[in-house]
Amino acid sequence: QVQLVESGGGLVQPGESLRLSCAASGSISSNNPMGWYRQAPGKEREFVARISSGGATNYADSVKGRFTISRDNAKNTVYLQMNSPKPEDTAVYYCTMYRGLWPPVYWGQGTQVTVSS
Repeated sequence: QVQLVESGGGLVQPGESLRLSCAASGSISSNNPMGWYRQAPGKEREFVARISSGGATNYADSVKGRFTISRDNAKNTVYLQMNSPKPEDTAVYYCTMYRGLWPPVYWGQGTQVTVSS
């Protein structure tokens, strides 16, 4: 059993920064890749970022250069630093964990991020 609990969502103005956190617990290993997906209203869920156990990262083109994913293996926590967010980044953000390369196996409940002035 794996639990993923996101935090840090909320309302942010365009250009401000926001950091999401996701704490993992249960039958996990620091070798498990982790990541983030998001789902905007009326749209399909989409990949945002992924980080391997060794720190290798992948990003969606839409967030590359603005968002940074990182992890603290000692705390079983993954982060998503959102810099220069745009209104189109408004979505529910889901934390994910992988058992292998792809796809994610475990999902958190999601945290709402709203970018609006």
